Amino acid sequence: MVVSLGAGFTMAPTAGASAPDEYGFGSRGAAMAGAMAADASDFSAGYYNPAGLAQADGIEVALGYMYNHQRLRIDGVDTQVDDVHGLVGGVVAPGRLFGIPFGFSVGLHLPDDGVSYLRARRQGVPRWELYDTRAQLLSLFAGAAIRPWPFLAVGGGIGYLSSTRGDFGIRGRADALRPFDSELEHEVDADLTAVRFPHAGVRLLWDGWGALGVTYRGQSNLDLQLDALLDGVVSFAGIDIPLLYDLEAKTIAAFTPQQLAMGVSFTHFEGVTLNVDVTWMDWSAYLSPTAEIAASLDLDPPIDLPIELPEEPAPTVPIPPRFRDTWVPRVGLEVRQIGAGTRRVVHGRDRPLFELPLRAGYAFEASPVPPQTGVTNLVDTDRHVFSVGFGAILNRPVEELPGAVHLDAHASLSWLPLRVTLKDNPADFVGDYTADGLMVAGGGTLRVVF
Repeated sequence: MVVSLGAGFTMAPTAGASAPDEYGFGSRGAAMAGAMAADASDFSAGYYNPAGLAQADGIEVALGYMYNHQRLRIDGVDTQVDDVHGLVGGVVAPGRLFGIPFGFSVGLHLPDDGVSYLRARRQGVPRWELYDTRAQLLSLFAGAAIRPWPFLAVGGGIGYLSSTRGDFGIRGRADALRPFDSELEHEVDADLTAVRFPHAGVRLLWDGWGALGVTYRGQSNLDLQLDALLDGVVSFAGIDIPLLYDLEAKTIAAFTPQQLAMGVSFTHFEGVTLNVDVTWMDWSAYLSPTAEIAASLDLDPPIDLPIELPEEPAPTVPIPPRFRDTWVPRVGLEVRQIGAGTRRVVHGRDRPLFELPLRAGYAFEASPVPPQTGVTNLVDTDRHVFSVGFGAILNRPVEELPGAVHLDAHASLSWLPLRVTLKDNPADFVGDYTADGLMVAGGGTLRVVF
């Protein structure tokens, strides 16, 4: 029992960026491959660039859903990486403060199969380091912005991720010869705590041409700590032997690198928006997911009993992952040439009753993971993201609603090309392998702007 308990805590969970980082936040942003640093002014601005909140059209309520199906393979075999899905939503409240336009928002990504979900893998087992269930975490973004001059908006906020700490205890009497006669009880206690990271952005408005945007998001480390205590009595041939086994495991359950995004949004041509973003991601600061384990065993059996005590697990020595920084280019296009119905004024702009914007995007994410030629097997490849989407907009459908109703939808295909890993040691227990995959994602978002 002691051996199995110790083995259960020698596994290292996967870690990587949050779900919005990989799959977008809201359908409009996802359809444009996340190229939103200079464009977002709806509820998604709290994630892409909080400075855009100062240009929100009105009070907004948004709710949506996203689903990402992952088919990631090693040596041509599907590794059964879990799909990522959940609710997306937020609210925006604009106004004026001492005559200066401002905006405030709260945005949320909530997995629909649990508030926080992590899966552990044994160290050395090949795993998709950035995708294997690490994204099933609650993400919350709160932001605010002001627009002190017509050409400048400044915003900031805080992001939250859920962190876990757990205690696992077993006490009672264990019969070594008749295990079914053992009398044991266990207790599990787990807490969710918030991990915060800063977010700030600037948006420069270029009259007649569009906007420039710069946004920074800080690093976050989502720690996972598990404490296990086995306190009881082991009965062997009628002799009771007190036993105390204490184990503590600490690891990084999820890691989001600090990043700096710079973007341009061109709106010079009527009804056409072209966005271009470049994002630097500080993957070189990536922390090893290998668990740090401390264990102690206190058992003093009589000398004449033939009991061989298990050795305490040797301290785990994490191997530095040595990830590389990456630059992620993104391009998004929106065309709003399809419209019908009588014209009306919505938030100071002349619009038809119905609009059907069409969207498309592309992004390329180079893998930050170096060649896995040694004992580690952190699997990853480059990623090409192709996205499309559309919106259905009803502008001021009734007099009581001075804004608009937006129904946005998106779909995307991520292609992870084949990557070959060749081990330096021909006797490596895993050996050489290949990795490739596909992801298919989709979703929709309903926004009501008053």
